[in-house]
Amino acid sequence: MIFKSTRGQAPEKNLSGAVIQGIAADKGLYVPSEFPKLKKTWAEYAAMDYKTLAQEVLGPYAVEFTPEELKACIDGAYTDKFEAEDVVPLVHAGGADFLELYHGPTAAFKDMALALMPYLMTTALAKEQEDKTVCILVSTSGDTGMAALKGFEDVPGTCIIVFFPDHAVSPVQEQQMRTATGSNTYVTSIFGNFDDAQTTQKAILNDKPFGEEIGALGYRFSAANSMNVGRLLPQVAYYVWAYAQMVKNGRVKAGEPINICVPSGNFGNILSAYYAKQMGVPVNKLICASNKNKVLTDFFHTGVYDARRDFYVTNAPSMDIIISSNLERLLYHLSGCDDAAVRSMMDALAEEKHYEASPAIREGLKDFAAGFATEEEILAAIGEIYREDHYLMDTHTAVAYKVYRDYKAQTGDETPTVIASTASPYKFAAAVSGAIGLPKAEDEFAAIEALNAASGVRVPYGLKDLKSREILHKGAIAREDMKDFVRETIKNRI
Repeated sequence: MIFKSTRGQAPEKNLSGAVIQGIAADKGLYVPSEFPKLKKTWAEYAAMDYKTLAQEVLGPYAVEFTPEELKACIDGAYTDKFEAEDVVPLVHAGGADFLELYHGPTAAFKDMALALMPYLMTTALAKEQEDKTVCILVSTSGDTGMAALKGFEDVPGTCIIVFFPDHAVSPVQEQQMRTATGSNTYVTSIFGNFDDAQTTQKAILNDKPFGEEIGALGYRFSAANSMNVGRLLPQVAYYVWAYAQMVKNGRVKAGEPINICVPSGNFGNILSAYYAKQMGVPVNKLICASNKNKVLTDFFHTGVYDARRDFYVTNAPSMDIIISSNLERLLYHLSGCDDAAVRSMMDALAEEKHYEASPAIREGLKDFAAGFATEEEILAAIGEIYREDHYLMDTHTAVAYKVYRDYKAQTGDETPTVIASTASPYKFAAAVSGAIGLPKAEDEFAAIEALNAASGVRVPYGLKDLKSREILHKGAIAREDMKDFVRETIKNRI
């Protein structure tokens, strides 16, 4: 299996090389050169546990890994750190099936990939005989940061530096990151938004003189955002799992289509669903759900990506994104792997803040539907499904549920639908508790207690006693100082 850059001017890699590299040298993103097809029957997949199915899905992408090596990676990732017996429960509520991706150590869907990625990384480092320490750079709008910190905590041969936008993540998310343990973990907020952090991080990763300077110190850079294909591919497995569970539960017969609705900011999670479709999961529509920062909704409706717009801080902060990095991968696939066209669009985005998709890409966009939810609509959706089914959603999942209900009303499409439930409601407890009618709590942590008392829904172990944990990572910096922060962090490790 070969991985190519979306911009076509960087060396091709196997999975090991792509995972270590993170982002391609030409600023593009690595994509598989082909989509391997699922070969077993749905009855066979339905009989598998999650770890066995994940190996079936990931094996064709990781051909340089022996079956024993890949199994060891997967077994190491999906342990009792995941509180759900099946790792990823599928729960029917509100007329849809919620794929609960948040039962890992940090109570967010990012755990599904970032529990596995460090094992893929260390195996890849051994295979590639890499002798430098890999410095993982992460920009996060909330959940990726803590999941990456937890995943790479004290992993030999690595260190990890996380940047998040100051006062633009939830108090729970910030407390998780500020209290992250591990001798190789470093965290700071930046004055700016997620796009500022991500753009600057990409510039650092593509700064060749700086890379050489860091190389002389015995380090090399990589990324753990969904820009890294090692973050993306593990997510494909849970969409295959979702369909297998739909068959197992009798929600669909093998071969019948489903819809998949995903709350999306950086476009990685829904792109994984698109990859699952290419591998053979029978998907009718991929429904892309946005919050008030609805650049993706507008793109799917018009074929024009226009970042010349206001940025909003919302009650679904992990989706507060204007530049959706993973959309570049979809453009590559839908254009017929036309890297020149992708370069042109990405150059236009960087220079003019907008671009227009070609007719070929627009045709491929017909596989998608899109919509958005305002903050008020998010809260209304949480309250509605709680009153009807006593089901508790976080704000991001509520975006997807509201958009799914709108799509169904507008189209009359009764296709069974899987909704990606991306975070525990306790990560956004103040908003969720207010949405179900509870009095305003003193702070986010008091809201967790009140929400638990009212709903009876278990608080994830990773959030228990969070308020009392010691703050280990303090301070905030200007985005212009991110490179200096990286330099000084590495120098202080030597």
